[in-house]
Amino acid sequence: MGYYGWAPYVSVAKRRAKALKQMEKLKKKGVKVQPVQLSGRTIAVSFWGKGWCDHMESFSDYANRLPRGRSYVRNGSVCHLEIKGGQIDALVCGSELYNVAITITPLMATKWKSVKRTCSGSIGSLIDLLRGKLDRGVMEAVTDRKDGLFPLPGEMKFQCDCPDWAGMCKHVAAVLYGVGARLDVSPEMLFVLRGVNHEELVDVTAAITDAAKAGTSRRRIASSGIADVFGIEIAGAAEDPPAEPLVSPAMKPEPEKPVKPRTRTQTGHAPTRKVRSDAAGEKAKTVAKNPRADKAAVKGKTAREPLPFPEPLTGESIRAWRLALGESQAKFAARINVTGSTVSQWEKKGRAEVGMFPDTLALLRKAWKKYSAARGNV
Repeated sequence: MGYYGWAPYVSVAKRRAKALKQMEKLKKKGVKVQPVQLSGRTIAVSFWGKGWCDHMESFSDYANRLPRGRSYVRNGSVCHLEIKGGQIDALVCGSELYNVAITITPLMATKWKSVKRTCSGSIGSLIDLLRGKLDRGVMEAVTDRKDGLFPLPGEMKFQCDCPDWAGMCKHVAAVLYGVGARLDVSPEMLFVLRGVNHEELVDVTAAITDAAKAGTSRRRIASSGIADVFGIEIAGAAEDPPAEPLVSPAMKPEPEKPVKPRTRTQTGHAPTRKVRSDAAGEKAKTVAKNPRADKAAVKGKTAREPLPFPEPLTGESIRAWRLALGESQAKFAARINVTGSTVSQWEKKGRAEVGMFPDTLALLRKAWKKYSAARGNV
């Protein structure tokens, strides 16, 4: 025992070694240990993780205690952290192994309705939501200091069995930072903690409508071609063959093969084969070396010209391009470094021109160039 009843100081190396031993003991007892492990000194890097940490640091009441908690979580002293509905249970290794419990009040129904109202029609998929790829208005709504998803000081109660009499000890502070690190890996646990369903923020109706439209649009594009969608002409585009009557194979009569009579010369011998000229022989050699060129020459087809970038760029043209690729809004958005909800907003413009930043337009042109080149090689 140290001075004034306080436990003696334990170095970081000893505390880390003790934490590893404690975790091994818990594993042997059958406890599913969930330690907080950082890859470096940065505690949180994602939208949800950083938002949680910034929210906690915004309250002056916690200013004196949070720095000690940062050092503890960086040293790997949070041996176990489990997030449940309205409850955070943790084990923090200090001079001894301390039990920490944080109780959080569920999110008020009025706040949740307000958040859902703000996010209505702005979040296209669960992937965008959990990755934090949200519009500015949605970000401001979910991270609002008073009316957002993060808890207020009055909505949290702390318990720790260490001898520190303060309301928030360094072990509790370490656990709060550990929650931010955990949200980097499992952002959906924030919604579990606040007692709400994150799927309610996704515009399911719009997603179903898009999927239904995509089913018919793909068939239409496959039959008419990308040239009809964008209103341009492509060299070498052949017309669709006429539809054949629906007759089963068993009912189709086999065509009779005409028998060509073998002609003979006056001498009674079969006609001799004509000898190819030198020019024909050279052409045959060329064909053997480059069969693709001969194939195009025989069929009368020319190489496809690159598709011009659609001007003006409308919501319909973006949608047609995406459906021609057979991609979802999220996958198409990844090509140009935007969110799926942004692509959804573009497509909702319909025949109206879509306005965007020059950098985004440059990425779209670059993606179009690759698509046009790939289509020309088909």
